[in-house]
Amino acid sequence: MGAWFSASAVIPALTSVWSLDDTARAWMTMSVQIGFVVGAFGSALLNLADRIPAARLFTASALLAALSTALIPLVATGPALALPLRFLTGVALAGVYPVGMKIMASWTRADRGLGIGLLVAALTVGSGTPHLLTLANGIADWRLVLLLAAALAALGALIAARFVSEGPYRAPAPRFDWRAIGMVARDRPLVLANLGYLGHQWEIYAMWTWVPLFLRASYEAAGVAPGWASLAAFAAISVGGLGSLLGGLLADRLGRTSVAITALVISGSCALVIGPLFGASPLLVTAVALLWGFAVVADSAQFSAAISELCDSHYTGTALTLQTSLGFLLTLGTIWLVPVLVSWSGWTLAFATLALGPVVGVAAMLALRRSPAAARLAGGRG
Repeated sequence: MGAWFSASAVIPALTSVWSLDDTARAWMTMSVQIGFVVGAFGSALLNLADRIPAARLFTASALLAALSTALIPLVATGPALALPLRFLTGVALAGVYPVGMKIMASWTRADRGLGIGLLVAALTVGSGTPHLLTLANGIADWRLVLLLAAALAALGALIAARFVSEGPYRAPAPRFDWRAIGMVARDRPLVLANLGYLGHQWEIYAMWTWVPLFLRASYEAAGVAPGWASLAAFAAISVGGLGSLLGGLLADRLGRTSVAITALVISGSCALVIGPLFGASPLLVTAVALLWGFAVVADSAQFSAAISELCDSHYTGTALTLQTSLGFLLTLGTIWLVPVLVSWSGWTLAFATLALGPVVGVAAMLALRRSPAAARLAGGRG
């Protein structure tokens, strides 16, 4: 997953080298999101995640993500080629993230929240890795950062090819049925779980995309070297891995909806608080960013775990892929919106707008907890 934010992590360098404006900077991340949506929706429509051996699909997709990432420093001389390659990276990662969740679901039952939480923790740390690579290699050495991210993606593919297989709870592969996506979209409990996920997605990827630049600007305003901001950005994103693990442990014991509601309330509150702290003490700003990064991921795996428990087991891959495609489609709006609001009125309003997602997510989770379908979540814990 290091391929996802590999180009975003070196935006300051690319801005200088390629003379990027605010729109082009946003598109370096948005093109990945669009690619992911196209890949995920196509996979859901064709039931690929349920009809192709999952480990094989995962491996091929990770290799494609590695190749498309490596080609940017090797052949791209500007956004004209870099953006299509970023789009292709997103398409490839649609065969990694939701497929990985399907594989994890096939190995877990009573501890599914923890299992998928572990997977999302890996996704989170992987997504933050480019910021650590940037710190280690210098912000100007952007080509090496992307090549290292590509190497990590290739390593992930090799691990999947050698060690990964589906578990004993794998359902038999169904015949192709284009109606499966409609069945998933009309099921009310699945709709509520997806609505909670959409509220979560409204916030998380905009936070991951723009908090590193917010921290860099805030540190500079406070007279602190930008290298420390890269370290803080890596920590703020990667601490979500711990949040995901803890969220999974608690959700299996206390219920998925309870953990999701708590995480949404905390992360939404951080979105409201962090903007007015711009330029304040770096320690205070970083502390809020760390809490936000922890909470914004703590509920992520539980929406996917809920989908896997609520849907027909034959179409788990399709349901998870549909969920992620809709969620990442929504992220396009907030990734684009944040810099627009920053240029208009500053970071306070920009980040406060992200709190709207948690509000919707909490309402959906409360409705799901009151529904009879809650008995199928987390062994009856809701």
